[in-house]
Amino acid sequence: MGILDSMYISSNALKAHSSRLDVHTKNIANIDTPNYVRKIPVLNTINDNSFGTVLNNMQIGNVDFSNTSPLQGGVTYGGTVEDPTLGEKIYKPGHPDADENGYIRSSNVNPMIDIADAMVAQRAYEASLAVINITKAMATKATEIGR
Repeated sequence: MGILDSMYISSNALKAHSSRLDVHTKNIANIDTPNYVRKIPVLNTINDNSFGTVLNNMQIGNVDFSNTSPLQGGVTYGGTVEDPTLGEKIYKPGHPDADENGYIRSSNVNPMIDIADAMVAQRAYEASLAVINITKAMATKATEIGR
C-alpha cells in the first residue's frame, strides 16, 4: 500500500463518518417529531482483500484473483435503514397526524443511543483525519530525504 492509497482510504472514511454524524444529528433533532422513524447509517467495505477474506473465500470455493486490487480495505457510506422498533402510541385526537382512532406514534429515537453513536462517529472521523496528517508528514519527510 502506498501513500496515495492511505490518503484515498482516509478521505473515504472522512466522508463516511461525516455522513454518519449527519444521520445521528438528524435523529437527535427529531426526538419530538411525531411519526419520525430513527435512521441507522450503513457503512460498506471497499475491496476487502484481507487475508481472512481470501481464506474464507477459499474455504467456500469462491476464489478469483483476477480482479484483486492493491488497495486494501476502506469504508464508504451506504445510506440508511429505518429502525424497526415502534415509537409509543399517544392519544391525541385533534392532531393532524393522528390515525382514525386518534393516536399518533411518537418518535422511536433514543437520545442516549444516538449521542453515543455520534461520539463514536466523531472519534472515527478524528482518527481518519489523524491518518491523513501522519501520511502528509511522512510524505514531507520523504521529500526532504530525497533532496
